[in-house]
Amino acid sequence: MPSRKRNLLAASGQDQPYTGDIAVVHDISPRISAYPWSSGFGTKYSDPSTEPTNDGYGVAFSPDGADIAVAHPDPPRITAYPWSSGFGTKYSDPSTLPTSTGRSVAFSPDGSDIAVAHSSSPYITAYPWSSGFGSEYSNPSTLPAGTGYAVTFSPDGSDIAVGHFGSARISVYPWSSGFGTKYSDPSTLPAGTGYGVAFSPDGADIAIAHPNSPRITAYPWSSGFGSKYSDPSTIPTGTGRSVAFSPDGYDIAVGHSNSPYISVYPWSSGFGSKYSDPSTLPTGSGYGVEFTPDGADIAVAHWGSPYISVYAWSSSSGFGSKYSDPSTLPTGTGYGVAFSP
Repeated sequence: MPSRKRNLLAASGQDQPYTGDIAVVHDISPRISAYPWSSGFGTKYSDPSTEPTNDGYGVAFSPDGADIAVAHPDPPRITAYPWSSGFGTKYSDPSTLPTSTGRSVAFSPDGSDIAVAHSSSPYITAYPWSSGFGSEYSNPSTLPAGTGYAVTFSPDGSDIAVGHFGSARISVYPWSSGFGTKYSDPSTLPAGTGYGVAFSPDGADIAIAHPNSPRITAYPWSSGFGSKYSDPSTIPTGTGRSVAFSPDGYDIAVGHSNSPYISVYPWSSGFGSKYSDPSTLPTGSGYGVEFTPDGADIAVAHWGSPYISVYAWSSSSGFGSKYSDPSTLPTGTGYGVAFSP
């Protein structure tokens, strides 16, 4: 595994440690905090001049790193800014707003679309994106069955997945500048509300974090769900809140309620044996989890100060030491985290 990872990074030109930015959304003003990242936190960037209107629940950078978006409860429920080592002037709100609390946000891989999962029907809203919101796309003909908690596009941009309340807890649609006909539900459903969803980097698998045992459920994906993978032998200890694959596809991380709040497993068309827990645990429920683009670090947004914890990561050894906390902490519970591309 380690040698392939080094080869993958070398082939992509990432032969140096990742240097970029990290953003954390949280309750309490300013609702989003962002920092330079270079094997540790730099000095916090200035807050946006126009803050999101309530708690930040979801955050995403555009694929080119030129924009950043935040999902939040109060109108406009989605707020976006230009990004260039700091926040630019807020973009105009979309002409048609999401209908209620924004829970999650994602850009399409080519950066031409943006989607928001939210609390009221139609539970998912998407727009064209070009340095600002275009006119809302038509809603899917078959809506998710309840509150949308998570949204993501497949790596090639041909599908969009929504984790939600109500059966079937996960809805996936073909995507081509709009929603296609919903794919059939998996034959074995996740055991509760889909709070987090992620495709593997090659698009061959999809995973959903949810409340009830086994708290993480994964399937092969090929324009539809395959048969559910076996559950991990050591399941997360509480409600699955978030999920992410490492950039090389060799590991899968789950943020969850109850100590240790983050569980990571090797991944190879199924779960391997859980890695040892970090020596310094997050201080509460892991609401967001993300790897750096080079896979060398892993971040957890969580309940309890410091609200964001980041660790060195290696597929060969698992968690390294926790990085020092930022000198200026987020002001409240971390609900989501993203690294710039």
